[in-house]
Amino acid sequence: MTTALLIIDVQQALCSGEYECFEIGRVIDTINDLSARARKAEIPVVLIQHEEAGSPLAHDVPGWQLAAGLQTSPTDHRVRKTTPDSFYKTHLQKLLPVQDFERLVICGLQTDYCINTTVRQALTLGYDVVLAGDAHSTVDNGNQTAEDIIAEHNKDLAKLTGSVARIDVVPAKDIHF
Repeated sequence: MTTALLIIDVQQALCSGEYECFEIGRVIDTINDLSARARKAEIPVVLIQHEEAGSPLAHDVPGWQLAAGLQTSPTDHRVRKTTPDSFYKTHLQKLLPVQDFERLVICGLQTDYCINTTVRQALTLGYDVVLAGDAHSTVDNGNQTAEDIIAEHNKDLAKLTGSVARIDVVPAKDIHF
């Protein structure tokens, strides 16, 4: 089975200041451990960056840059996106064709937006998904705390199964490459 690791939107604007995600230091440490193990196993690592004109995530502004603490490698692939779906109008599916990549390990930001949408779209496209349950985060939304949003998405996404693919939600330490 061929696997790839997707690290979604771990960008400066979501890791500090007004939009800082819940437990971001721990989440980045967990993602760094996951990506180091993936690289050691020669698993492709894809860094996905959201961009939105006129926002803290506008292309090439400081907030758009990858988070300072995120460990990257020159061999990592990069994908720019403009919607919560990491596949929509990007080259991600060409980079990781479903006939060559059966399993996607997904982590990053934000749980209730880009993580949720990309996990569901990957399932629809026929990829098996492993969501690192402790390696994604978000912010409070006014109705729920970030912690509750994360727990709810871990529970709900784990119940989804397609006709040809599945979603597993597991702690990062239990993900094997």
